[in-house]
Amino acid sequence: MNLEISQKFFFDAAHRLLREIEAEGSRRIHGHTYHAEVAVRGAPNPATGMVMDLGLIRLEVEKVRALLDHHFLDEVAGLGIPTLENLCAFIAKTMRELGLPVSRVSVWREALGDRCTWYA
Repeated sequence: MNLEISQKFFFDAAHRLLREIEAEGSRRIHGHTYHAEVAVRGAPNPATGMVMDLGLIRLEVEKVRALLDHHFLDEVAGLGIPTLENLCAFIAKTMRELGLPVSRVSVWREALGDRCTWYA
């Protein structure tokens, strides 16, 4: 049996984007509340009944959140251009470097209805 467990979190951050559409507001420094979800997929361990202890996932999520929350995303090392796509890839890469075998990462801005999802 293959199951997926996940943990959601949010962070507030500012950025700038050079865009062709909605360009004026995007070029100025502005901020969003971002929501994210990281997922781990696998078979439950027969001894624990868990795919992975959610407490362990929360510990690693807090490390990633600390890199992004209340930061200027343009200056976050390794992120690149602060798009939803790059945020997904950055979170996935960072979580994997911390030893969490993520299978899916989603980042969205609830107020705008935008979402990006990364899959392993």
